[in-house]
Amino acid sequence: MVDWTTKHSYDCKDLENIVRILRHPGGCPWDQEQTHQSIRRNFLEEVYEAAEAIDNEDVDGLKEELGDVLLQVYFHASIEEDAGRFTLDDVADGVCKKLIYRHPHVFGEVNVRSTDEVLSNWEELKKREKHQDTQADAVDAVARTLPALWRAEKVKKKAAKAGFDWADVSGALDKLSEELEELRTAALDGEGDPAEELGDLLLAAVSVGRYLGADPEEALHAACDKFSARFRKTEELAGASGQKMDELSEGELTALWREAKKQLDRHLQRHAAL
Repeated sequence: MVDWTTKHSYDCKDLENIVRILRHPGGCPWDQEQTHQSIRRNFLEEVYEAAEAIDNEDVDGLKEELGDVLLQVYFHASIEEDAGRFTLDDVADGVCKKLIYRHPHVFGEVNVRSTDEVLSNWEELKKREKHQDTQADAVDAVARTLPALWRAEKVKKKAAKAGFDWADVSGALDKLSEELEELRTAALDGEGDPAEELGDLLLAAVSVGRYLGADPEEALHAACDKFSARFRKTEELAGASGQKMDELSEGELTALWREAKKQLDRHLQRHAAL
């Protein structure tokens, strides 16, 4: 048994101590075997679960999921402490210095008149801090591990700040149409790489979304939710007539899909009127 005293409530120092116990002799064999790479996915999953709790306005769930995220931070820091490269205090020191440096209007003598100025200063200070000497450096610095649509949005925003942009949404829509035609040609005529053209089309769609103020990740999630609801209703309509979807022709499925869309739209309209 390890030297441990049960308490009524615990704090961050206790969490740090628990992680240290688990990762060392006498602790947990599984925890001792883990590396940054082996628990990398766990880290991402915990962050997404915290985000879901935020979306669901689930306060208790958020508290729990933030704890799981915090555990991941402590765990990764513990691995590095054992390697002699940095400690949890070094992590805290780094982020404190970053916050102080990037808030000169709070901790320094800089005056700002709006949140737009705050964000503009933040970006300039970040570029200086990261030694991003060119606009291309800023674009390249966007993390490749981000979800692709999110990364695309950030890359486009960085480019737009350098003046690489259309005057309005019409230019972005024209580009979207152009990329669609190139994808059609690659897919149907075999001219070009369809996967490459699909990527270009998605990037162009993200550009349109930026002009409309639409978050591409949220827009696609909403589209997936809508598709799922319509798919379920289509299956229900097929079942009501004693049919299975995989037995129906394309035309029959299209007709059922349109009917499902019509019924769901009516339901949403009635709900909105209440």
